[in-house]
Amino acid sequence: MSVKQRSARLSARPGHLASVRARRLAVALSHYQGDDAPAVRREVSAYARELRAMGQEIRKLRAELEENRGEAEALRKVAEATGLSFDLEEMLKVAASIAVRMTGTDSCQVYLWDAARQELILRATDESFGAVVGKIRLKLGEGITGWAARERRSVAVSQRAWEDPRFRFFAEMQEGEYESILSVPLLARGDVLGVINVRTRQTHEYTLGQIRLLSGIANQVAGAVERSRTYRQLERTTEHLHTLSEVSQAVTSNLYMEELVQLLVSMTAQTMNYSLCTVLLKEGNLEGLTLKASWTADGAGVGSADLAFVERHAARVTSERNAIAVPDVKMLPVEVSGETRLPKRFRGMAGVPLLIGGEPIGVLTCCTELPHVFSAAELTVLQALATQAALAIEHAKLMVRSAVVQEMHHRVGNNLQQIVSLIRLELRFSKYSTVDGALNDTLSRIMAISSVHELLRRDDLDSVSTKKVAESIVHATQQSVVPPDRTIEMRVDGDDFVLPFEKATSMALVLNELVQNAVEHGFKVLDRGRINIRLTEMPTEYTVVVDNDGEPLPEGFTTQASENLGLRIVETLVRGDLNGTFSLESDADAGRIVATVTAPR
Repeated sequence: MSVKQRSARLSARPGHLASVRARRLAVALSHYQGDDAPAVRREVSAYARELRAMGQEIRKLRAELEENRGEAEALRKVAEATGLSFDLEEMLKVAASIAVRMTGTDSCQVYLWDAARQELILRATDESFGAVVGKIRLKLGEGITGWAARERRSVAVSQRAWEDPRFRFFAEMQEGEYESILSVPLLARGDVLGVINVRTRQTHEYTLGQIRLLSGIANQVAGAVERSRTYRQLERTTEHLHTLSEVSQAVTSNLYMEELVQLLVSMTAQTMNYSLCTVLLKEGNLEGLTLKASWTADGAGVGSADLAFVERHAARVTSERNAIAVPDVKMLPVEVSGETRLPKRFRGMAGVPLLIGGEPIGVLTCCTELPHVFSAAELTVLQALATQAALAIEHAKLMVRSAVVQEMHHRVGNNLQQIVSLIRLELRFSKYSTVDGALNDTLSRIMAISSVHELLRRDDLDSVSTKKVAESIVHATQQSVVPPDRTIEMRVDGDDFVLPFEKATSMALVLNELVQNAVEHGFKVLDRGRINIRLTEMPTEYTVVVDNDGEPLPEGFTTQASENLGLRIVETLVRGDLNGTFSLESDADAGRIVATVTAPR
């Protein structure tokens, strides 16, 4: 006899002994003929019934014990699976297989709740339906599974489950082949984490033991899911803190603002796994925000619809002076001109203000291609990054202002030296008949230099528009040089190219001398005329032509032989500062005097 057989015989012994004793008493009483025989028989019958009831109770307890042993074994196996596997998907798959085997059912599915999408998503099955994992989705309350999640309680349907009014049919799940279903929610701290289902192909009444067993498995799985999510959250928090440290160290370096904001968006997006990051900043006293830097995961750039939505979201952030996160922008349509315009690529979006002294100077926005719930820890990291970035941007601006002040000191010094040189040239070579004439020429040259500084102040630190310089000089000449009794039309056309400060100052002086020379000599006796300035930009050089229809040049005129101070200044500046060439000629065919300056780029 095997050990298993002896164990089974011993475990059945109490009930067996009771039955043997009852039969022996019955045999003995059949031979007993005493006066009290009827009473003894009644007492023995009652004892026999009691023994049989005891036997039935023992068998029932034994069955429950076996069921409890099976339940404990199932929970132990699930606990082992959840404890040993660090991969959530693998753990759920093992739990599904154990549930099928221990409940004696035909199929098992595990759904997990996705808070961002507000859906239950099939995340694991037994071996029957592995191909549809991740593809089956249910809203809360949808189907028997969704109902169990919404109501936070188990539901069992023993037959023809497809006729239940809560049922949701999925052809890929072969719903028509399964008669029964048992759904148990996965609960942790009162929150629904998902649902576990078992099904049978035959009609099946689920026992309390089976319901209790699947509930125990559900508790084990819910605990494992919660631990997995907590672990991932800790991992993300660690990554976020690391990101904060790296980005903070980078943005507090001595960088120019353009470099700084580009570094901010690229590092934030890459380390925190965003599809898009942008920085929009206020410029001076202008209303609204301007995109200063962006980074996309695929390098494709930001589309117009996406950028428009980012700008609207950023405007709201600056208005409220607080971080605003949207898990799914499709849930929050924005009306523009009577039409709903939404981003084409991005779903999740968060905006964090860049604040200095409580006032917004810009917004950091982060986007994801899929719906995404921005956790409190995540927003805290983004706010810390925004604070660091705002301080770094302000620091960069101060650095630029300091550099501007130093550069302006240098430039003013150079310009003063240039003015001194011009005055010395006038003292040496000029033949002014009055002091007023000398002072007026000197003032016009100073105003030409001043026009360059004015354009620098309004436009850019390092380069100046030549066309704007020409227009400024034309305007000043019309006001201060052209006599009131003369009508001289002046026009500037052609390409608008920029020059660095030093060359722009020299070009301003050259244009001033040529225009003023045309007015004073070309229209000395004429009452009306026209002066044109044409600007031409080529790949390797640029040309400035100043022509007029005034008095022609004298016979045999050359710039080298001329004693005109203005032309000497032009010759010196063109050859010395611009490294170019200068010519002044009469075009008899066109009836114009043409001054041409050509210089390399």
